[in-house]
Amino acid sequence: MGPELTGAATAAPPPPLVARLRGLLSLAIVLGVVALAYWQTDFDVAALFTGSADFWRFFGRLVPPLPEMRSEWGAYLPQLAGPLLETLQIAYVGTFFGTLLAVPLIFLASANTAVDRVSMWVARVLLTVLRSIPDLLWAAILVPILVVGPLPGAVALTLFSIGVLAKLGSETVEAIDPGPLEALRAAGAGRLATIVYAVVPQIAATMVSYVLYVFEINVRASVIIGLVGAGGIGFLLQVQLNFFNYTRVGLIIVVIFLVVLAIDAVSVWARSKLI
Repeated sequence: MGPELTGAATAAPPPPLVARLRGLLSLAIVLGVVALAYWQTDFDVAALFTGSADFWRFFGRLVPPLPEMRSEWGAYLPQLAGPLLETLQIAYVGTFFGTLLAVPLIFLASANTAVDRVSMWVARVLLTVLRSIPDLLWAAILVPILVVGPLPGAVALTLFSIGVLAKLGSETVEAIDPGPLEALRAAGAGRLATIVYAVVPQIAATMVSYVLYVFEINVRASVIIGLVGAGGIGFLLQVQLNFFNYTRVGLIIVVIFLVVLAIDAVSVWARSKLI
């Protein structure tokens, strides 16, 4: 038997007609949705290039000539320390309380540790509601209730952290090795002892990694929610934008970029040591 016959014998059979039609239909739906969204959002590629002059003119205002940059940025830089520290504190408080409140929801929403199916679905619906509202919208809702300042920002990030951490945690719990869990249950251990001795040791490193990741997200989010009055350096950025003080806006953006870059690097390094 020659090599041609051997290759023909081992070649995969062509996909059936139904599978190919299904693939073509899926591709047509994706392209149709893209075309509809393109049309309804008035997306215009040409406008991106016609507006490029204004784009570069705006960025030119953010970076003044060197002598002005030295004097203006040098004088304004110390004033950023307080709002920047407040931004980090908002992210830290939101992550801390979000983690504490997410812990019971993790085990209530996991199929292998839930008390019963009713409480499991109640917990899952609650987490879906928390995740469906973006942190920026939480902050916009809470600012009129809790007044302008860091408090609505911290509460918004707490709610956001609960939704994300409990969802990731419950999926991690459901993926653990069931052996230790079943062994403790067979030995007559209670629910709390089963979770402490069979579940927690298997998910601890992963959960710490998730907490660091959420803190990293919260630092970036705490800048954005400051734009709606939730405190921190984002609020200061909004004030300078309102006064068209682009030189100071440029400095704030540079500081935010450097801080987020540093925290990202530390978080990635810490998570690489845990997993």
